[in-house]
Amino acid sequence: MKRLVSGLLSGFAVCWMLLSPAQAEVRSDTLVLQENHPKQYVVIKGDTLWDISGMFLKTPWKWPQLWGFNPQIDNPHLIYPGDVITLKWVNGKPRLVLNDGVIKLRPKAKVSSLHDAIPAIPLKDIISFLTDNIVMDSDELQAAPYIVGSTNNRIVAGAGDRVYARGELVEDFHYQNIYRPAREYVDPVTEEHLGFEMFKIGDAVVASRKDDIMTLDLRKTREEVSALDRVYPAQEEAVQSIFYPAEPAGEIDGQILSVLRGVRQAGQYDVVAINQGRREGLEPGHVLTILRAGETLKDPMTKELITLPVEKSGLMMVFKAYEKISYALILKATDVISIGDEIRNPG
Repeated sequence: MKRLVSGLLSGFAVCWMLLSPAQAEVRSDTLVLQENHPKQYVVIKGDTLWDISGMFLKTPWKWPQLWGFNPQIDNPHLIYPGDVITLKWVNGKPRLVLNDGVIKLRPKAKVSSLHDAIPAIPLKDIISFLTDNIVMDSDELQAAPYIVGSTNNRIVAGAGDRVYARGELVEDFHYQNIYRPAREYVDPVTEEHLGFEMFKIGDAVVASRKDDIMTLDLRKTREEVSALDRVYPAQEEAVQSIFYPAEPAGEIDGQILSVLRGVRQAGQYDVVAINQGRREGLEPGHVLTILRAGETLKDPMTKELITLPVEKSGLMMVFKAYEKISYALILKATDVISIGDEIRNPG
């Protein structure tokens, strides 16, 4: 699985590999190169395609235009250490060429090729959020079964213990997860309830059921399980590990709700929650610009309070979208990123 994840990730990175800050404002369909972009780059072990992207272009979500038609590349989503990336001009447009026509011989049955491929983003920074954290709305939370106690009338329980829950299972799976509400999200502008972030604290198997009472055997726990923790099915869903950067089709106008490390400020590769989701058209892979709110200062001459202009402070990529909330990974931070910072369409 790790080999597959690493290989798939490289697709995303190639995209970024050709894109990063330029200088001028241009048409939305124009690719602008860095003034100091290299003509060639040799991929080395330890690279990520997001890092490589900063060497070439301004708009990473336009990476497909850079590949164009390239008969040398059977699968442009796999880049390996030792590959030579060359930026050339074809019919007046920049194009990526891999190994500049040199065919690298690799055994077709080589099973480690995906493992060796250069990843796009550091999956370790989001893997727990891809698999563990979920968001529930009020109705889902109210309907989910809840822990009522454990054997011997203990207040808390851990791995290897037996607990009891009351309610109807959302799905009749043998394996269930135990979640605890971590926080409620409320839109900072409209005050609309957006959902509850649920933190996974353990997993269990259903031992038996009688009426609306179920017996659960805890298999693994990260925290002690206690009354009112919620039971929700452990669905076997594949971790999405390949992301296709793109600009959202509709206009995005939102804010950062939280930094999932439990602090107020974030940097590169931190995970944040935002108050935009599927209903606004967001999907995994969508890229957004982060705008730092202007600070309020006192004019030294007039003594009046003035608000400084809003400025770009980074880029983020959505990796998990719910109806009203999304999780995003900060791919680039040029300034301090804080709760309340605005998010907009890139470019």
